This record gives sequence, structure tokens and C-alpha cells, in this order.
Amino acid sequence: MSYYITGVVQGWAAIIMGMMSGSIPWYTMMVIHKKIGILSHVDDTMAVFHTHAVAGSLGGILAGFFVHPKLCRIFFLTENWQHYSGLAYGIHGGQVSAGFKQMGIQFLGLGFVVAVNVIITSIICMFLRQFIPLRLNSEQLQVGADAIHGEEAYAVWGDGEKYDGSKHNSVYGMEEFPVKAPKAEP
Repeated sequence: MSYYITGVVQGWAAIIMGMMSGSIPWYTMMVIHKKIGILSHVDDTMAVFHTHAVAGSLGGILAGFFVHPKLCRIFFLTENWQHYSGLAYGIHGGQVSAGFKQMGIQFLGLGFVVAVNVIITSIICMFLRQFIPLRLNSEQLQVGADAIHGEEAYAVWGDGEKYDGSKHNSVYGMEEFPVKAPKAEP
């Protein structure tokens, strides 16, 4: 019976993976997103692509790079544990083919996840489009989300943000909603 294991990494490798999975998606969001033409036209206000696609892909690829064969043996009780080696340990231990095989498995898994997400998300969006619009029309986009939803995104009460008076989707009547946040009592 042959099956594949994603693998287990050591603590220092997990720290490196965490630092890279935090800094590289931030860089792609703040720098590369603005420089690449197709990405600059994507409406990704909450940086979902960067925090999920970039960071998730990076985590999967780095896991395949840092897989430690002895940890796979300890955690998964596998036979032929030498064959479950990440590329870094494959190069170091003279099992380069095992390391490349593991990286291939990681890229295959990444491709599968991307394909499933694209297909399922497309099906869900096509279904929902039959009942509700998925995008605001251009007039509503010009007005902006603040006016349509009646709230300011990422506003911190107490900094003096004012409610502009939109009645759309508001749970407050105009006379009930505070124009300025109340001051905290000491």
C-alpha cells in the first residue's frame, strides 16, 4: 500500500514558514498588487487573495521543502520513512529524488486545491447570481459602501468619525444614531 504524507517540520522550520507566510503575502498585497496590471483591476478590498491564496500556497510549498523524514516516522509510524523527505533534507541526506518527489506532491496538492476552489466557487456564484446581484451597479459604486451600508469601514469609535445619515440598511433611526461617539467616563 502506497500513500503520501504531507509531512512534519521542525520548530525552527515552522518559525521560518510563519515569518515568510506573514511577510511575503504582505509584500504581494502592498507592492506587487499595484504593479501587476491584472491584479490592480481586481476588487480585493480585504486582500483575500493575498491572505489565503498566497499564504496558503506558500505554506504548502514550504511544508514540502522542510519535511523532516524522522518526524514523519515518529508521527505517522510509516515504513520506508526515508522516502518522505522534504527537498531541504533530501539534498542534505543525499535523497534528492525523494525531496523532488515530495515537492511534486505539494504542487499537485496545490493545483488540486486551486481547481476545486475555482470550480466550487464558480458554481456557488452562478447559483447565487440567480437570486441576488453579486456586484453593485456603477451608480452605487460611485456613491460608495459608506453611504450604502450606513457605516464606515474600519472606523474606530471615539476618534470622532461621524455617521453621514444614510438610511440604507441601518438598524438605527436617524434620531437614535449617535453623531459622535460618547466619551468614556474615567
